[in-house]
Amino acid sequence: MRKDFLPISAEDMKRRGWKNPDIILITGDAYVDHPSYGAAVIGRVLESHGYKVGIISQPDWRSKDDFARLGRPRLFFGITAGNTDSMVANYTANKKPRRSDDYAPGGRAGLRPDRAILVYANRVRESFGDSAIVLGGIEASLRRLAHYDYWDDCVRRSLLIDAKADILAYGMAETQVVEIARCLERGYDIAKTTIRGTVIIAKSSQGLSEYVEIPSFEDVRHDKDKFNQAFRAIHQHMNPFKAKKIVQRHGDRLVIQQPPSWPLEAAQLDSIHELPYKRAYHPVYASAGGLPGFETVKFSIISHRGCCGECSFCSLYFHQGRIVQSRSAASLIREASVLSEQDDFRGTISDIGGPTANLYQAGCNIWARRSFCDNKNCLIPAPCKNLKLGYQQTIALYRAIRHLPKVKHLFIGSGFRHDLLTEKCAQDYLEEICRFHISGQMKIAPEHMVDSVLEVMNKAQRASYERFVSVFKKINAKINKKLYLVSYFITAHPGSRLDDALTLSLYLARRHLYPEQIQDFIPLPMTAAGCMHYTGKNPFSGEAVYTAKTLQERHMQRALVQYKNPANKKLVYQALKAMKAEHLRVLFRV
Repeated sequence: MRKDFLPISAEDMKRRGWKNPDIILITGDAYVDHPSYGAAVIGRVLESHGYKVGIISQPDWRSKDDFARLGRPRLFFGITAGNTDSMVANYTANKKPRRSDDYAPGGRAGLRPDRAILVYANRVRESFGDSAIVLGGIEASLRRLAHYDYWDDCVRRSLLIDAKADILAYGMAETQVVEIARCLERGYDIAKTTIRGTVIIAKSSQGLSEYVEIPSFEDVRHDKDKFNQAFRAIHQHMNPFKAKKIVQRHGDRLVIQQPPSWPLEAAQLDSIHELPYKRAYHPVYASAGGLPGFETVKFSIISHRGCCGECSFCSLYFHQGRIVQSRSAASLIREASVLSEQDDFRGTISDIGGPTANLYQAGCNIWARRSFCDNKNCLIPAPCKNLKLGYQQTIALYRAIRHLPKVKHLFIGSGFRHDLLTEKCAQDYLEEICRFHISGQMKIAPEHMVDSVLEVMNKAQRASYERFVSVFKKINAKINKKLYLVSYFITAHPGSRLDDALTLSLYLARRHLYPEQIQDFIPLPMTAAGCMHYTGKNPFSGEAVYTAKTLQERHMQRALVQYKNPANKKLVYQALKAMKAEHLRVLFRV
């Protein structure tokens, strides 16, 4: 029999016979009990270890009242901004307030504060003084050390210091939170622990061993070369099998990052995803029209985590890690079977995937020896020959799920690495997904078409995209289907000038492609591209990198790619004039 939702009110606790919970999780998202939502995963993991867990979702931060609705927890408050950084959730790439929030009831904007973790932690301190506070989630993970903040356009301190919390768990954190709970149960001071995948604050380095001290907050705030030096050191010590502790001074205190937690084995991932989730949003949101973001994942399955791509603009390397960790086929089939038995299931599983759909069961002999290459990239400039792609296992998995009695369709909604689909070994896999698992549109992310920009992005060169398009067309012809590619592009990424945006636009126009899937570059904390945007240099090579700093140029780069939009005509003309390319006005019809 499936369990109920985790308690969200005093009445819920009373029905369970609880006086107080052991742990209270506060999240900036509405409460959805589904493995795609971090707070639900952490809550169910803690529950599986015997802890009583309550949830406070999207509390009204304007007073402390909402934070006291479940009382004081026996062990700790766990605080997360939700599935996205709160500044990303609240503002566009051009720093304008967003009009909606997919993680809020009815998509309503404004239900989570800016810098949600800071605000929530302050309210908890105001209400419960000395209660232990544990920070987690993507916002905490990427702001765990001194970091560049795009919205303030400055370097900010470690979130742990500003939030006045006891400990921060970075990464996915399922193992860390259980260790933290056990330490508190035993009466240990969690601010003095050495739990992997956590960050703590200390007054001195006395007793520390095997650590690297990086430039201080004060240094990186005032010296951009020191900022890049710190970033390189953090990047170097993300290999869980070789990493040392990272120490960064903030005034008279030290922020200490323990080495990353160990990658999870398949059995561990299986157990996390097979916990008794309700796979629904809490009924209190029904009157508001539900949750827009949940509809896209309701009948989806997460098959793996981690990514060996290391795209410059992506934070996955610092959050989920470089080693791909895959669930077992048996577990995924069981989950698909559970989905298919839901009353509202209509026969379609919308996705089975992860950060990159076609990296399921990817492996490497070096990963198996509990390491990875420090000075080589798995995919760039070309996929490493030691990277073994699990295409045959994946085909077998898809076929097994397709044959479940109530499953009519299994679609792959996650994006694909097109540069891993051009070799001969990938042809059976690509044909299989084109025949059975693409609903009409296949998502890929070439990101740009200028090789110099792609190099800065750490993405495959344009020739790789062109090879893939050719292979894709041949397979379409072979199976007699008319499938389309949905290609994602980023404008104003470091390395991209106006003339690069023009080259991209002309390339697409010659092929009669007019993409709607354009993303304005956002310099996220703890990403290589974020470093480039702030410092003007590649943090690894030290080479100067051009960056579009003004909103005007950012708007013009996007407008050039989406020149058919009538609202962009003025910006396209301004861009052409700035490049002394007015002769192209006829082509762009401006």
